[in-house]
Amino acid sequence: MIDESFHTIFAFALHRDTKPKDMASLDSRNSPPNPSFAIRETSAAHKFLRCISSKETPSFSHFSYTPPPRLSTSNTHTSPIFSSPPHQCSCTPVDNLLNNLESTYTYRCLSSVLKKDGQILSIAMSNGLIYTGSATNLIRLWKLPEFTECGQLKTKACMVVALQVSHDRVYAAYADGKIRVWRRSWDGAFKHIRLATIPSSGGYFRSFIARKDKMIKHAGPITSLAINISDDILYSASLDKTVKVWRISDLKCIETIKAHLEPVNAIVVADDGILYTASDDASIRVWRRNFCSGERPHSLTVTLPAKHSPVKTLTLNSDNRVLYGGCTDGFIHYWLTGWFSGQLQYGGALQGHTHAVLCMANVAKYVISGSADSTSRVWVRESEGQHTCVAVLVGHRGPIRCVTAFLGRSEDDNEDGCTICTGSLDGVLKLWRVTRTNKESGYFSQNACDYFDLQ
Repeated sequence: MIDESFHTIFAFALHRDTKPKDMASLDSRNSPPNPSFAIRETSAAHKFLRCISSKETPSFSHFSYTPPPRLSTSNTHTSPIFSSPPHQCSCTPVDNLLNNLESTYTYRCLSSVLKKDGQILSIAMSNGLIYTGSATNLIRLWKLPEFTECGQLKTKACMVVALQVSHDRVYAAYADGKIRVWRRSWDGAFKHIRLATIPSSGGYFRSFIARKDKMIKHAGPITSLAINISDDILYSASLDKTVKVWRISDLKCIETIKAHLEPVNAIVVADDGILYTASDDASIRVWRRNFCSGERPHSLTVTLPAKHSPVKTLTLNSDNRVLYGGCTDGFIHYWLTGWFSGQLQYGGALQGHTHAVLCMANVAKYVISGSADSTSRVWVRESEGQHTCVAVLVGHRGPIRCVTAFLGRSEDDNEDGCTICTGSLDGVLKLWRVTRTNKESGYFSQNACDYFDLQ
């Protein structure tokens, strides 16, 4: 049963839907062709190309990709900062612009770890710990900044497909459609105590007999989790096209939202309680919670079309005013929230990935995307709203399924850059460092050797 659910997850994660005919249009005539999700191999050298935000959607058929060697020691890479007028897209080789740079971004792989867990499916970070879920029944804990394993959470169920950590609780969704909850405490080291499984077996059978759907678990695999702390709510999205609303205080389901006509791939909650859902129906829906609406408190406020391409992942910027949606055509569309109206307006698209965008993370001005093309891209949002791709992280040999990021590092927290952790279907967990340096100060020096830990 679990294996069938697992294959269902990734069949939906990497498949390509046909264009929905009833969606509002964003001028599909300029949309690029949807490339195959299979990794393309070519003898051409992989070049770092400039990619900025654009309302235009030019073709990226000229992009090439060569899978990297797996166990090679990575060197420090440098990437320049490019500027150009907003809403134009230009892809220029780096070599032609080196003489006009005032600063650069350097990046390197700090660590690569390969366990015997199979595919890395989920990741979350909180209070100096990184939690990773895989195809096994283990959730591994990694201590920062050393990035050493410091614990494990075990269950009988397999496939940890989504993770969320909030304050003193850890929520993990499994391929059996249930969510396990742990409480964590500090006593010289983090300790985790298993609290509950939701929905509970008793609640499941009572609701089934009463013909109610509130406590019945998802009919399909869970794809995403999100937490609204202020309203004491946990959301879970599923391939069954619904989003369930769980009250954190007693872990009971209080609402089932029939969110989309196709599977729901990702959800994210803003600080003001607005819920965003992304689906294979090539749309993002925006939901508002009304406390006086009886049994259906969540109401749909607007539907955002995404260029007729299924949306696989969502993220919000640090002030919740920019919404990003990663799609199967390799584009990242984004919407801006008006300062006075509060309405979402289409801002443009980030071009660069050649295959589906499967995961995204945001920290400060950085937006990080992971793709089925086995690369991660680091984008910087400038003060005027322009986006620039400052690094392409190459090293995985499979689709990048999950990513998280944080600012600084222990020995130099004031450094202008971010640290990124990526998990891939190749089973490898990687830690990266991206740093901004001035041209006068020279490039970032590599003080320590990278390592590849096989365990």
